[in-house]
Amino acid sequence: MTEKGNGMEAVERNPVESTTRFDMLRRMLEIRSCEDQIQNLFLANLVRGTTHLCVGQEACAVGIAWAMQPGDKMTCTYRGHGHALAMGISTRALMAEMMGKASGCCGGKGGSMHMTDASKGLLGANAIIGAGIPIAVGAALTAQVKGSNGVAVSLFGDGTVNIGAFHEALNLAAIWKLPAVFICENNLYAEYSPLAATTPIENLVDRAASYNMPGIIVDGQDVETVYTNVKVALDYARSGKGPVMIELKTYRFRGHSRTDTAPYRTPGELDRWLQRDPITILKDRMIAEGQLDDTEFVELSQAIEREIVQVVEWAKAEPFPRVEAAYENIYA
Repeated sequence: MTEKGNGMEAVERNPVESTTRFDMLRRMLEIRSCEDQIQNLFLANLVRGTTHLCVGQEACAVGIAWAMQPGDKMTCTYRGHGHALAMGISTRALMAEMMGKASGCCGGKGGSMHMTDASKGLLGANAIIGAGIPIAVGAALTAQVKGSNGVAVSLFGDGTVNIGAFHEALNLAAIWKLPAVFICENNLYAEYSPLAATTPIENLVDRAASYNMPGIIVDGQDVETVYTNVKVALDYARSGKGPVMIELKTYRFRGHSRTDTAPYRTPGELDRWLQRDPITILKDRMIAEGQLDDTEFVELSQAIEREIVQVVEWAKAEPFPRVEAAYENIYA
């Protein structure tokens, strides 16, 4: 990543080792399979509340998590199942939480929109738009004060750049040169509204310049490109130079939530983005370089699907929290 005034330029992807590629591919397939099962569970009335799936955005979650180091922290949005899995929350802990079971990562109290495990560095998915950004700034301040060498990463959507918390948090992080990386997953829609209807600029990272903060635009469909650029941004922030903003150009293949069929999409839009499926991009690259073949990919995909089905059946049989659990973890 090269500095360019107050901005930066994205760097070309740095190909990772074949074993790392395989791990990335497997994790993206796990996320995709989990999201497909979660949709089925919701339609079967086994998931309470609502769900927001990240199908199509798996490269963002995996590329970011792979770039982070032990001790780094992350906050993300209610579209956070993929980030939770990428950060190391088990498929069992995730599925149990989805169904409100006691063995879930939050004891069944958080559900779809609040996947959290501080031991994994995930400080929480947040249902409130923009709420995770100030939390990440607090984590970055903690790292700076303690001299821990950690970096805080905050994930948010394109609609969030119009929220006051976004501007306040970036401003403070820039003033204090906090070790933070702010990552916008721009999937072109703020809930049901296209970007152009809510925001007067095309490239949201342009807003970083107003805080004298470097910012780059990255292809969010290529996991290696995400990994390469996020790692460089993390190194920049970790070195004491201050925060960075990244805009990942990505797309969600499903609607905003639940049963949204996304009728607001323009004709052919989804088909164009399906041609840039992040799983297909990595799979094709590995096949072209002799690291995988079509049969192995199909076998891997089917094995993961069977594994996730087993996890779902296990979670269905798990108990709900005790009534007394409602009074636990209350501090005031």
